[in-house]
Amino acid sequence: MNIKYSHQAAKFLDKQNDKVFNRIVTAINKLPKGDIRKMKGQNDLYRLRIGGIRILFKIKDRDISIDKIDNRGQVYKD
Repeated sequence: MNIKYSHQAAKFLDKQNDKVFNRIVTAINKLPKGDIRKMKGQNDLYRLRIGGIRILFKIKDRDISIDKIDNRGQVYKD
């Protein structure tokens, strides 16, 4: 399974300390397992919950596209 990170997602990961970084990357590598829900009103958008952090991603064939990673209160805002 190929995982592609958006610029925003990569930038968020770069800012994290090692403990949080490893926790997020481990959860992403386990996809499609985890606390995942399909986003209402979106055809192909899902969210992964890791404590107070949310990851918005899309699955297409065998590719996962990480669109956005942010704190719970900020991730859904545009």
